[in-house]
Amino acid sequence: MKTVTKPSKQRKMLFQASGHVRHKHFAAPLSPELRASHMTRTLPVRSGDTVRITRGDRKGFEGKVSRVDRRKYRVYVEGLTREKVDGTTIFLPIHPSKIVITNLNLEDKWRKQILERKRRAHMIIEKAVEKTSSEKLAEIREAEEAPKKETKRNKKKVIRKLAEKEKEKKRKRPKKVKKARKKKTEVTEKEEKSKARRTRATRKTIKKKPEG
Repeated sequence: MKTVTKPSKQRKMLFQASGHVRHKHFAAPLSPELRASHMTRTLPVRSGDTVRITRGDRKGFEGKVSRVDRRKYRVYVEGLTREKVDGTTIFLPIHPSKIVITNLNLEDKWRKQILERKRRAHMIIEKAVEKTSSEKLAEIREAEEAPKKETKRNKKKVIRKLAEKEKEKKRKRPKKVKKARKKKTEVTEKEEKSKARRTRATRKTIKKKPEG
């Protein structure tokens, strides 16, 4: 279904609605006490319900609903009246969105069944939410604990790998062979002296050469 945006069409749908649709438009919020006991947020207003006005000039006024006008979408409360110029008193019409139900009229058995059905549905939803929340908590705890275990295992694996690599390096390293220093003997000393003499002799010859 496409949403209707034109005001003319919206008014047409509202004022030409059938009875069962109009009944839903009279839904008013329950007081906190009734909400806690019956586990429901809203219910359609009926004659016999006690109601408190929450908005407008008569805010805070409380009384019984005497009549419900489905044609004009208005509720009439006992005691909420005004005087006309000629002296006659008339009831002030109130829209159901401006009231809160403080006491329910439970003479109708069908209304009791509706409340029981809503309570059961609310209980089922609460249980489902609790289950899902407990499952989610368990999953979160598992997720928090899992990485800790993994990190410990990973650390152990890393340490083992490093130890193995070090062992392999030690195995592959060639042993440093210490070069045995030749002990200077008389022969080696003579050879060194002769080399030194030759170098000196060559230097002298270079100096003595006449310039070209």
